[in-house]
Amino acid sequence: MPVPERSQDRLPGADNALRLDPMDRRILTRLHGGFPLVDRPFAQVAAELGLSEDGLIERLRRLLSQGVLTRFGPLFQIERAGGLFVLAALQVSPARWGAVVAQVNAHPEVAHNYRRDHALNMWFVVGAESPERAAEVIAAIEAETGLPVFAFPKEREYFVELRLPLEEPLAEWDTTFGEATLN
Repeated sequence: MPVPERSQDRLPGADNALRLDPMDRRILTRLHGGFPLVDRPFAQVAAELGLSEDGLIERLRRLLSQGVLTRFGPLFQIERAGGLFVLAALQVSPARWGAVVAQVNAHPEVAHNYRRDHALNMWFVVGAESPERAAEVIAAIEAETGLPVFAFPKEREYFVELRLPLEEPLAEWDTTFGEATLN
């Protein structure tokens, strides 16, 4: 049973409070560090967590549709296959924010779209199968939005593994950062 790779109902930049039940937290903690490469990976993970395979898949679909997860799938070194990742930014007026979010997110090559408190207030990643396709997507976004896209192609790979506490929220986390949100 395939799980959708990306939520179609996500609203990046919205203040979506991260509210997960204990099993959701266990699922995300388990899947964050790796996904088994076996014939039925969802069945294996489900068994580890005391769930049915269908139950695990349904929870992942719910987390995607609610925008808690914006994407579920592998990470590739796309350049090895001839592709390109580009970090991109736009300056979007508050009055146009929702419309521009919809225009940008309509492209399947776009991921990780976030609002930032900066002159360039919308940041997203374009991942394409070729540098030419990445350029086409960026040009299309410029044409559709009427805004210049500031593009920063990846020049060097860095591995940074950030793991936020999900199963048992830390008192320091709650106190220092308030309620965790996904933006």
